[in-house]
Amino acid sequence: MTLKTYEAGEVTIFSTDRKQKINTTIILTVGIIFLLFSICLSVSIGAADINLSVVLDALLQFDPENKAHQIIWELRLPRTIGAIIVGASFAVAGAIMQGMTRNDLAEPGLLGLNAGGVFALALCLAFAPNLSYLMMVFIAFIGAGLGATLVFGIGSMSAGGVTPIRLVLAGAAVSALLTALSEGVALYYQIGQDLAYWFAGGVSTTTWEQLKVIAPIVIGAIIIAIMLSRAITLLSLGEDIALSLGQKTSLIKLLATVIVLILAGTSVTVVGAVGFIGLIIPHITRLLVGVDYRYIIPCSAVLGGLLVVYADVAARLINPPYETPLGALIAVIGVPFFLYLAHTKKGAI
Repeated sequence: MTLKTYEAGEVTIFSTDRKQKINTTIILTVGIIFLLFSICLSVSIGAADINLSVVLDALLQFDPENKAHQIIWELRLPRTIGAIIVGASFAVAGAIMQGMTRNDLAEPGLLGLNAGGVFALALCLAFAPNLSYLMMVFIAFIGAGLGATLVFGIGSMSAGGVTPIRLVLAGAAVSALLTALSEGVALYYQIGQDLAYWFAGGVSTTTWEQLKVIAPIVIGAIIIAIMLSRAITLLSLGEDIALSLGQKTSLIKLLATVIVLILAGTSVTVVGAVGFIGLIIPHITRLLVGVDYRYIIPCSAVLGGLLVVYADVAARLINPPYETPLGALIAVIGVPFFLYLAHTKKGAI
């Protein structure tokens, strides 16, 4: 996207750069091809290695009597699809947050949404363990909203107002509080083993029943995010500019916030408190396609899916037959990335 400012006008408009369209098309096309390949690769790797030819045979001609086919369909395929959905969700949520708040450090995990979702799940496991999965998704959505409300409330208390670093510090404090409360609930009600999975992060227990619930929710939320992408682009230029161009900024922020909470809350019920996906992917995407969110959001969805799928594959390969926590692997990339961004923002404290 190329910004053009006219001398006589207080209004800034943008025009579409052909190169960005080409880059976006390439990223989406190549990304989808790699996603298809990653499905075959992910399904073939595990405690029992399965040849790619068997994977393709299971996908095209499923034999319920074949043990390898059962492993592929009942365990590995839902796990892989879950990884793609989770990666796309967190990446799009991060992109929306960064564009809406003009905060390069905004990300669901850093701003308390993931910890809030896990805290809500801890309460579910303690007080209503027989709830339906759909209801758990809804409660995790409320928990994510609680975390975000606390973070923005604390971050806005200082005299200087909200800054990127203050929000992250508030997010760290709220995340620590909610995590401690979750652990307290887990110890008191003896559900530590059940909750440990959501603290470590992973997609190994994803089932088709879960995917039937979350897939329509996530796909619908991402479609709405794409529909809002032009408005988010204008918000990323500044609220005054968006207002001058006729945007209903309050309504857009409300819709965008709901979409972020839906994406983050839904993903937490699958993968747990995995962070940094929504921080890393939008920044990489902006380097590739520019600052127009009409391109950033769909490309972030594809690249986020790729990141989590290949991180999940790495989690199985590092120390077989045991699995390395997915959250730890992504944090190995995300923490240095966060420290670099925080260093560049040090004047905003």
